Amino acid sequence: MTDHDTFVPLHFKRHSPEEMLARAQAFHAELDRRRTVRQFSDEPVPLAVIEEVVRSASTAPSGAHKQPWTFVAVGNPELKRRIREAAEEEERINYSGRMSDEWLEDLKPFGTDANKPFLETAPWLVVVFKRAFELDSDGHKHQNYYVNESVGIATGLLLAAAHHAGLATLTHTPSPMNFLSKALNRPDNERPYLLIPIGFPAEGCQVPLLTRKRLDQVLVVHK
Repeated sequence: MTDHDTFVPLHFKRHSPEEMLARAQAFHAELDRRRTVRQFSDEPVPLAVIEEVVRSASTAPSGAHKQPWTFVAVGNPELKRRIREAAEEEERINYSGRMSDEWLEDLKPFGTDANKPFLETAPWLVVVFKRAFELDSDGHKHQNYYVNESVGIATGLLLAAAHHAGLATLTHTPSPMNFLSKALNRPDNERPYLLIPIGFPAEGCQVPLLTRKRLDQVLVVHK
């Protein structure tokens, strides 16, 4: 039994089977052009665009509608410089010992190393934080549910929204990422989840030649 005073009508638009297929194919075609970029232009991107991209990300479903995410948009050059320096320090340790030989071998086709100039070049860094719990005005803790799953879905929507807006992104995971909490003065209930540079690709930007898995490799159907 539900309290109908807390519910509103669903605004849902149906499409014919032909429309559904065409829309699904068109959306796939757009997202299939999305590529991770490591060469960014320093051309400015209006904050209003980033705000709308985050609005889209925030439409994601979440456990008990707790919305356990915070998106921190960093455009300040000095702050971006400090984030780059801290990230590269962690990455130097990763590449010189933390990463396994297999991991390093798997990274070779991408040409990555400990140097991360894109963290300064990209006009915006969007740092995604997951909110492990909530604190009320009295300092009492309140549980969040399915935090990793919820924030993962929201991040996927963020990447799709940025691409749809005409922007390039990179999912960067300098590990450990605790330095981001300190650099951005985030509260104790937030944990860094992803660091996402957003902007335009650099002139002449190149990306690795990749092949995505076929549908039969990722879909199992029981009819």
